[in-house]
Amino acid sequence: MKRLLRLILIMAIAAIVLFGSRWYTYVTNTETPYQEVGIDINSRLPDPFNKWGCAKLQANFSTMLPPYGCQNPTDPKQWR
Repeated sequence: MKRLLRLILIMAIAAIVLFGSRWYTYVTNTETPYQEVGIDINSRLPDPFNKWGCAKLQANFSTMLPPYGCQNPTDPKQWR
């Protein structure tokens, strides 16, 4: 039973590290805001993380249309 719990914990931590690093790379070190995996991860994160990610993307790409998850609810062509 202990081994199973340890395995589940290790897998959960690995998933968090994998998706977290992929998301962080997307919002800070990208050449385009339109990477599918990054958009998908960012749009599904809790609001504080999503807002921070969108702010980083907007700082780098303010002249481009916002990706899904960073669009203004009333005007999808504007950053939120």
